[in-house]
Amino acid sequence: MNSALNLAKQYPRRRSLLKSVKSQELKSEKICHLKQVLMLCRPICHVSKFVSEDRLPHLLFYGPPGTGKTSTILAVAKQIYSPKEFSSMVLELNASDDRGIGIVRGQILSFASTRTIFKKGFKIVILDEADAMTKDAQNALRRVIEKFTENTRFCIICNYLSKIIPALQSRCTRFRFGPLKQDQMVPRLEYVIAQESVKVSPCGMKALVTLACGDMRKALNILQSTSMAYDEVTEDNVYTCVGHPLRKDIESIVNWVLNETFTVAYSNTMKLKTLKGLALGDILTEVHTYIHRVDFPLHVRLQLLEKMADVEYRLASGTSEKIQLASLVSAFQIARDLIAQEAV
Repeated sequence: MNSALNLAKQYPRRRSLLKSVKSQELKSEKICHLKQVLMLCRPICHVSKFVSEDRLPHLLFYGPPGTGKTSTILAVAKQIYSPKEFSSMVLELNASDDRGIGIVRGQILSFASTRTIFKKGFKIVILDEADAMTKDAQNALRRVIEKFTENTRFCIICNYLSKIIPALQSRCTRFRFGPLKQDQMVPRLEYVIAQESVKVSPCGMKALVTLACGDMRKALNILQSTSMAYDEVTEDNVYTCVGHPLRKDIESIVNWVLNETFTVAYSNTMKLKTLKGLALGDILTEVHTYIHRVDFPLHVRLQLLEKMADVEYRLASGTSEKIQLASLVSAFQIARDLIAQEAV
């Protein structure tokens, strides 16, 4: 312990790093009431009403990661049960647990079929990432839900609703958690920033929200990583930390592909991509945003966007980035030639 304290004194940046890691636990513990979840994501008035009227049904939460699904049901459980009752009344299983039929017939069945002596009401079983469960396990779970509804409520959490069998879907009240909007993410980020005394510029905050794409967990992870690596969270620092192309990099790439020959444009872009470790998919995303600010004729812009969509599709199919970069450069070269022909 003494050696760790001495190390923290010698390296104050490491001490702040340890503080940030500890604070990550603090942030997760702070969300312990439904009102905090409502502030974080969206007004889940139906769930709140179910809790207040003591008639909670089986629940099915689905949507992309980091949108408050697990936080919501944990807040519900903490509102219903005291800290002493929580461990005996709530069973939470996530992706690290076995998701086969054995866990349903064993641990889940054993928990759901027993009653507590000193506590009235129902238990709660939380199945996180249930879309990873096998079809046999889901069918076995359906029977358990039917048999022990009086004693237990189930909350099934998944990212993809299509991977949950219809028999389970029909037995639950479904709630979709969409990506968080900017005005929903910023207040929580500002709270964390204030608690951690992190320096964040307005552009840095915007970059956090942009890169998170509605995922609050991702935004917090990027914020933590950037604050560990730099003294201030700025736009350039955020993009550099996650390996995302900077705005000046995109401007350089667009300038090369529109004003240089194919060979020069391809060579310069490849060198920049290799030097900074950029992914072509990220470059495509930023170039797509950038070209909407360039005064292209409408039909040229549409043709260019179609070519970029083809490049993105082929990238998703696993083709070579070098070949697709050449295709992207050639698309801009063709667009440039079309504009030049119309100007004559």
